[in-house]
Amino acid sequence: MNKIKSYFMFSREHRGGIFLFLLLLIAFQLSYFFFDFNPIQKQQPSKAELQWLAMQNEIDSIKHLNDSLKHVIKPFNPNFITDYKASVLGMSVKEIDRLHKFRSLDKYVNSGKEFQQITKISNELLNTISPHFKFPDWVTESNNLNNIQYSKANSNFKKFPQKKAIVPMNINDASKEDIMKIYGIGHKISENIIKEKENFGAFASIEQLKYIWGISPEIYNDIQMYFYIGQNPPLKTIDINNLSINELVKFPYFDYKLARQIVIFRSANDDIKNIDDLTKIKGMPTEKIQIIALYLKL
Repeated sequence: MNKIKSYFMFSREHRGGIFLFLLLLIAFQLSYFFFDFNPIQKQQPSKAELQWLAMQNEIDSIKHLNDSLKHVIKPFNPNFITDYKASVLGMSVKEIDRLHKFRSLDKYVNSGKEFQQITKISNELLNTISPHFKFPDWVTESNNLNNIQYSKANSNFKKFPQKKAIVPMNINDASKEDIMKIYGIGHKISENIIKEKENFGAFASIEQLKYIWGISPEIYNDIQMYFYIGQNPPLKTIDINNLSINELVKFPYFDYKLARQIVIFRSANDDIKNIDDLTKIKGMPTEKIQIIALYLKL
């Protein structure tokens, strides 16, 4: 018994060592309980997050593209500048309104200086955008050769001066070059007019031109001064009472839906006899009925 008891008899140093060991053991257990010693695992993004990242990358690329393009200014005629373009170029609402008010009087500016006098834009903005102004060649040449001066009585700038007296000509005999003499008509619009004339065989009314893409009210007003319809134009007339739907749709003002309504109406009413009958057909463009009637065999 005494021998066993001797195992539990410690000196002062031994007891101190055992006590320190117990403290370290308790501290280790507590640290293991409160701290996570597992290696940190990177969380994989969800499917929605991946989609958002892909979309954000696309948005960033579009923004970058827009930033690279926004400083590119294509040549334009300041007389026909849109509100949006004017705003993008840096014009204020008041400056844009001054130009609209001036243009409402059927007047035009012929140079950058005149544009500034009308709109009251700053010299800095004028120097930025005026190099991109594009006026008709004959206006530019006239400005360079004659240095057009305006009298005090005509302090508001006149409409573009005419090079010579207007000599109207038959629109059905006009060439592409003849049509391009109209201010505001370029290659594309003149091609549209020639193509439309070929579709009809000939124009039956000057009014037809205002329905062509690219023809603004200002251009149409000039067309009425420069062109007219000659006698007995070679129209491609159509037999509206006997053509099939597929044949009717070849007429420029008829689409498939309208051609079908024409066939239904003439079947139910014993043919189309006059203009009044045209007004009763569903979908018939009322503003074009007088023109359409000129191409019909009734």
